Amino acid sequence: MSAETEFGGDTPRPAAADSPAVRLQTLFEGHRLTPTQRRIAHSMVRRAADVPFLSSVELAELAGVSQPSVTRFAVALGFDGYPALRRHLREVAPAEQPAGAVAYNEYQQAVEAEIANLRHLAELLADPRPVRRAGRLLAASRPLPVLGLRAAASQAYGFAYFAAKVHPDVRLLHEGGTMIHDRIDAAVRAGASALLCFALPRHPREVVDTLAYAREAGLSVVTVADSAFAPVAKVSDLLLPAAVGTGLAFDTACAPMLLGRVLLEAMCDDLPDAQARLEEFDARAASRGLFVE
Repeated sequence: MSAETEFGGDTPRPAAADSPAVRLQTLFEGHRLTPTQRRIAHSMVRRAADVPFLSSVELAELAGVSQPSVTRFAVALGFDGYPALRRHLREVAPAEQPAGAVAYNEYQQAVEAEIANLRHLAELLADPRPVRRAGRLLAASRPLPVLGLRAAASQAYGFAYFAAKVHPDVRLLHEGGTMIHDRIDAAVRAGASALLCFALPRHPREVVDTLAYAREAGLSVVTVADSAFAPVAKVSDLLLPAAVGTGLAFDTACAPMLLGRVLLEAMCDDLPDAQARLEEFDARAASRGLFVE
């Protein structure tokens, strides 16, 4: 059974000027690139005006990769090879920029893309029912296992850190290995009814296997993923998508992080003693001088 995807849609494009760099950024969107291919893409954006006139060898030298890597990169974008990619870039090269247009550099483009991702998330949250449903599932699970491996480990850790202040039993699963199924079993024996997973590219096979195991064990799987079509969709009961930025060498995940905080809010709404727990924590923190005000 595949996930019930409550909201989705294509990743929006950054609202930037129609410059060569932005044209390249648009070309790369929607493609899952390897780290080496991202390095090539990043180098192309930095030299956007020159790229349509570079040979594959010159681009390889610019990016610090092998010439075959450039060829594989072009194929990954859907072209027959690098010559076809270069012809395409020459054909779509824009005319001179209109007066007053803002030309973003590659770092600004990455920020603009994340802003667009957040705006898209805000549009999806116009219907709050999916997040509220997820909040009820998470609040009712005692204990609550929270899974996130590799790139998603920091998202899981951040959620678990704050969730532990209001939920009586949060169990962070952020390290893979042979014991992860044991920890799922232990959570089920203790009464867990749901599991929250953060799943971000590149998706480890172990995450898919772990979610399949969790469902077989009787847990309802709520997943925050980068896309409604992520590999984890087929092993999730409720999938909430939040796009990641792909404009830099490594993904940026502002939208998944914010969606995690929204889930926390929804979970608190279904925990009657959440506010009392927060006030108790604040009182203890003050008595210990825990924070510098």
